[in-house]
Amino acid sequence: MPMKIRKLNRVLHRDLGYLFTGMIIIYAISGIALNHVKDFNPNYSITREQRTIRIPQNLSANDKSGAIEILAQFDEQDNYRKHYFPSKDELKIFLKEGGSIVVNLQNGKTLYESLKKRPILHQVNFLHYNPGHLWKWFSDIFAVVLITLAITGLFILKGKNGITRRGAWLTAIGFIVPLALLLMYY
Repeated sequence: MPMKIRKLNRVLHRDLGYLFTGMIIIYAISGIALNHVKDFNPNYSITREQRTIRIPQNLSANDKSGAIEILAQFDEQDNYRKHYFPSKDELKIFLKEGGSIVVNLQNGKTLYESLKKRPILHQVNFLHYNPGHLWKWFSDIFAVVLITLAITGLFILKGKNGITRRGAWLTAIGFIVPLALLLMYY
């Protein structure tokens, strides 16, 4: 590779690497979290609590005052979103901030489910899901930059550690492992 092209390759690799470090970290963190979505909810911390409460007399589908009275017993009266009756013996109240309270109307037993956004993970996952038109284009540019970083990285070193020797073996392994896993899972 001629010296001018080699220098341009290094400069391109270095500057794109610096410029997109934040995106690399965002996608890496959210990628790890999303890989483990079966193990835990990466966006929300969910807590469940069972409790027996006093059932108000004024429960109706059209009036929220009874539902708010129930929410007050959980100190959630300002968090009312909506409610409905899935059956004649059950009331479900949804909370603005996420979560719900399911009330057994026969015995007052409840299941209180609270959702809290996980700091950092919720935000990086939001970005990973492509929240809007501009982000989609920025993410596409980022994908092209990752391809560019991969290709320019192949030609940074020369000699025994370069792409014609050690680098060739490592690059081949880097292709073989995902292909083998694809064959195994597909």
